[in-house]
Amino acid sequence: MPTLTKLDAKAVAALYDTDLYAWASTNAELLRQGRYQELDVAHLIEEIEDMGKSEFRAMESHLQNLLMHLLKWQFQPQLQSGSWRASIDNARVALQKLLRDNPSFKPRLENTMAEEYRYARRNAGYETGLALLAFPIACPYTVEQVLTEDWLPN
Repeated sequence: MPTLTKLDAKAVAALYDTDLYAWASTNAELLRQGRYQELDVAHLIEEIEDMGKSEFRAMESHLQNLLMHLLKWQFQPQLQSGSWRASIDNARVALQKLLRDNPSFKPRLENTMAEEYRYARRNAGYETGLALLAFPIACPYTVEQVLTEDWLPN
């Protein structure tokens, strides 16, 4: 990227609301060049915090999806299919990658799993047509089981 002309931090900040890509590119180049006084620090802090939140929300989503598919697998064995198995594997792989890239999520996984199970249980009911009471109230799976590559509930 070419060297940027001298910029005012306010001008860089103004890009945030008008052209997010230009804002990000400009701040990245300013960082590379060590021109810290010109950075839009307030928005950089906000974006960095949002990145972490976004990663955590992605983990929650993949975990919820995985739990829902495990419930469907367990409670509708007559409908088990390669498609369901692929959905389980895809959600598990996505979750494992997020945990690999964000190891600080691991200690929070058990509590997150309990919370996401409530939504997974509800969604499994919607998708299967089974009564909510057909599924356990508390998550019947351990974190280890959920993360184990070939594990499936009986």
